[in-house]
Amino acid sequence: MKDIADSTTNDLRLRRAAALATPTDLSAAATRDIAGALNTMLADVFALFLKSKNFHWHMSGPHFRDYHMLLDEQADQLFAMTDPLAERVRKIGGRTIRSIAHIARTQTVLDNDEDQVQPLDMLAELCEDNKQLAARMRNVHDLCNEHRDIASASLIEAWIDETERRTWFMFEASRRGDATGH
Repeated sequence: MKDIADSTTNDLRLRRAAALATPTDLSAAATRDIAGALNTMLADVFALFLKSKNFHWHMSGPHFRDYHMLLDEQADQLFAMTDPLAERVRKIGGRTIRSIAHIARTQTVLDNDEDQVQPLDMLAELCEDNKQLAARMRNVHDLCNEHRDIASASLIEAWIDETERRTWFMFEASRRGDATGH
């Protein structure tokens, strides 16, 4: 009985020590480069998700309902990207983000911890953040194409379109109208 317990314990130790190496036909360099770029993208998406929720929670003013709902919709869209992004990193044999601290070390999207941000400033900031995210996504797309990672590139293409849509909506919602609201 002791031999079975020792064998089981040893099997568990070996499994815990085993690398998370998912089989892939991508080179080790491709896996390293793409996983790193996707992890930075993932950190930025998480940071932008939280910033969108922060502004959603702290929205005020005469356009509260419209802006509040817009930011909630956009935050949901960002959050929906996180699992496919992280799983793509794992599918190519990489390791993904593991904590809030890891996100903080990796993100390029700047946080906004101000107590009070005016609604149009919120929209303008998110517009710029989304615009910059789309530019970074294009760079990651180029890297994926360079390494012939068609699946990652394909996902990124759809996310660029979504990000450009968020940019467009923020831009249009933050434009100052005339006295009639037009």
